[in-house]
Amino acid sequence: MTEVLFYHLQGQKLDGVLTPLLEKSLERGWKVAVQGASEECIDALDAHLWSYRDDSFLPHGTWREAEAAEQPVLLTVNDDNPNAATVRFLIEGAGLPADAEAYQRLVLVFDGTDDDAVAAARDHWKAAKAKGFAATYWQPDDQGRWVKKA
Repeated sequence: MTEVLFYHLQGQKLDGVLTPLLEKSLERGWKVAVQGASEECIDALDAHLWSYRDDSFLPHGTWREAEAAEQPVLLTVNDDNPNAATVRFLIEGAGLPADAEAYQRLVLVFDGTDDDAVAAARDHWKAAKAKGFAATYWQPDDQGRWVKKA
């Protein structure tokens, strides 16, 4: 069954939250797709993943590349799945894909200070529950650790 995790950003930057989640996904041997709504966001994330640590980088590519199907982490603005990802991160308002049941895990990361993003996340929560997916909601505590709230 598809798991859908909702991560509610509060005072955090997307790249600071997304990077460790992507690292953990790769440690588990998962292929990942990250879908955003704009090329600007994906391009910024692409640059960040190459340089966020001095001693390492996160192996990834974008949908524009000929070898997109071979990428362990694929950054995209499309809802297709050329790298056969089993985990899909949805950022910047990207919604549940039409083939949501094809994934082991969907992770919606949304800005808790944006009323439109919160409203969209609520709609996605309802849609995930209506499809019978296991949905969980995560929010940071005062120390910045993720706590399961629902």
